[in-house]
Amino acid sequence: MKKIAFKTLGCRLNQYETDALVSQFATNGYEIVDFSKNADIVVINTCTVTDQSDQKSNQMIRQATRRHPGAMIIVTGCMVNNYRQRLKNDPDNLTWFVDNEHKSDIFSLVDGHYNGEIIHPEQGNSGLFGYPPASKTLHTRSWIKIQDGCDNFCAFCIVPKVRGRAVSRPYEDILDNIKQVVGFGFKEVVLTGVNIARYSYDNVDFENLIEKVLNLHEDFRLRIGSIEPDGFGDKLISLFEHPKLTPHLHLCLQSGSDEILLKMRRMYAVTDFLNIVDKIRKRYPLFNFTTDLIVGFPSETEDDFNKTIEVCRQIGFGHIHTFKYSVRKGTRAERMPDQIAENVKVERSEKIRDLSVELKHNYRKQWLGKTQNVLVEKNLFGTSYGYGENYLPVKFKDRGRLTNNFAAVKITNIEPNGDEPALIGIKTDF
Repeated sequence: MKKIAFKTLGCRLNQYETDALVSQFATNGYEIVDFSKNADIVVINTCTVTDQSDQKSNQMIRQATRRHPGAMIIVTGCMVNNYRQRLKNDPDNLTWFVDNEHKSDIFSLVDGHYNGEIIHPEQGNSGLFGYPPASKTLHTRSWIKIQDGCDNFCAFCIVPKVRGRAVSRPYEDILDNIKQVVGFGFKEVVLTGVNIARYSYDNVDFENLIEKVLNLHEDFRLRIGSIEPDGFGDKLISLFEHPKLTPHLHLCLQSGSDEILLKMRRMYAVTDFLNIVDKIRKRYPLFNFTTDLIVGFPSETEDDFNKTIEVCRQIGFGHIHTFKYSVRKGTRAERMPDQIAENVKVERSEKIRDLSVELKHNYRKQWLGKTQNVLVEKNLFGTSYGYGENYLPVKFKDRGRLTNNFAAVKITNIEPNGDEPALIGIKTDF
């Protein structure tokens, strides 16, 4: 039995694609091992969205060659699309470079190799949606890829270059995929892609797709992955009435300044974003909004930054994922004047992180005395850990070991410290 290890960096879409590969190898007799253990094959699914992502990806590649001498090392993902020639010139023991378009063929390439076939990494033809439904993954939830690529061309973003133009998966395939993974035993399904709000296939848009998913008879709950604020309307807001759809959106803001949003080439204004939040919170007061922010975008003034802080406080995000602006070669922002000094980016990033912790505690305090329906992910020494429907981390005493099951948990306390304070509760009858 060949041993294979995986290391995934970057977005949820990468995680979905790795999970699908893990399942494919596992069901075909390969032993999945931790990245730190000896392996015959190592797959590194890279990210290139920022300089830091490049550094982490390169670090993992170097670690793989040191930890797994003689192993077949496969580097895939967005860094391959962005830096293919540079990676090919690397003197280390790298076997294959597989771009995003051929990532779904990695199992066929590896298995063919061990069966004596000579296969080029770009011979596969499974395509962007060629991943089989995953029965065995590295996560409790099942990620479902509905879309890839992007047509927005934001000034800071390299994704259209490394993921290509927007393309949507046939909705019949999505519905079949969900039925299959629920049949495998998954209790929560998460829809993912690069720009899922722009989903469009055969006159079915994103809101219609969500409606079709919710109308499936299978028993599961549905979570929407990271989404842009410019691709949906009131119909989606109404769909949150459905008990299957979880009351949480990771809605990408990026900046609270209209001037900066315009320079970023984002497709909305701050008022548009606030209107979405207001409409949803009027109907679902404890709805959880999380977001992404970029600090230090070219020409961002102190006033622009302060506007971002004000908007964040007004909304009361449950979490803020902060990025320091990173120059990406070939983007519009690379050529912009008034690039911000690194020390200013660091200072602003730290302020947003402090603000995120403050807002996170404030939002979670609202749940004291209330109940979360928790999908248990693990149980350690009589304590179960998981996430509630509002995407809040919850832990509670439990000797029943309810892993991959739901538990109704009444929130009694909140961890006082830490960047990711868990809600502490007591399991109730469910």
